[in-house]
Amino acid sequence: MPISLTIRRLLSIQPIDLPVFHPIALKLIHLLSDFNFTIDELANTANDDQALAGQILKMANSSSYIGRVKVETIKDALIRLGAHHVSNLAMAASQAALHASDNSTVNAVMKELWFHSHGCAVGCRWVAMNTGHRALAEQCYLAGLLHDVGKLYLIKALERITNAGVAQAALERGLLLEIFDELHVEQGNRLMEHWNMPPVYRTAVDRHSSAHFDPDEKVLVIVRLVNVFTRSCGMSFVAGPDQALLELPEASLLGMGEQQLTELVKVLEESRSISFLPSQE
Repeated sequence: MPISLTIRRLLSIQPIDLPVFHPIALKLIHLLSDFNFTIDELANTANDDQALAGQILKMANSSSYIGRVKVETIKDALIRLGAHHVSNLAMAASQAALHASDNSTVNAVMKELWFHSHGCAVGCRWVAMNTGHRALAEQCYLAGLLHDVGKLYLIKALERITNAGVAQAALERGLLLEIFDELHVEQGNRLMEHWNMPPVYRTAVDRHSSAHFDPDEKVLVIVRLVNVFTRSCGMSFVAGPDQALLELPEASLLGMGEQQLTELVKVLEESRSISFLPSQE
């Protein structure tokens, strides 16, 4: 069943500033893109929201992120972990908090979406670290985290529409997944442009599942690979690939063998235990 013209029209007039990005997390990303930031400036920005700062430290001190090194302040985390890593934790912490709803159907879909997005982030960072692209690890993490942000926007927009008494059926799971399939890239691009996100993340949103891509864009190649791998772990709304994972062109481009691909599946499965959803507080 095609998406009705009514729903498409209603989506087109929804405000772009629905809560899909935390303002502090966005500010950190933009500060880093200017290359003129100071540690104190970043720390002060992160500390502007104490709840978010607390979540950043909680994630930073989890064994899955840094292991033996304990950090007690945002500045300490910035010095020990690096600015880009802490900025990514800010975005991850804030994104986790946004994947929740009072509507049980929507909440369940949001939880699945978060497991997928967070799993992609963790998996993308692991792939970069283990395929000779360590310098791209933090970009890969954030690109993996945000590649499906259009779906989060769509849920928020549709929930707002239905709360106003319009298009109630739009929040049924089947129709939601159909809307995701048709519109999430379009709406994700809209978000990326509105928030002036760096090109590497715009590309991940735009090309993560398209038929054609530039093999030289390694962050995109990694996001594409991990996105497909989530399907074999039951962490995606999309069914698993028809071809063997080892035969994926992205795996070949990254030089990944069977052992590495097996380890990647384990990394993705383990990412569920560090998801930091609100219900896990």
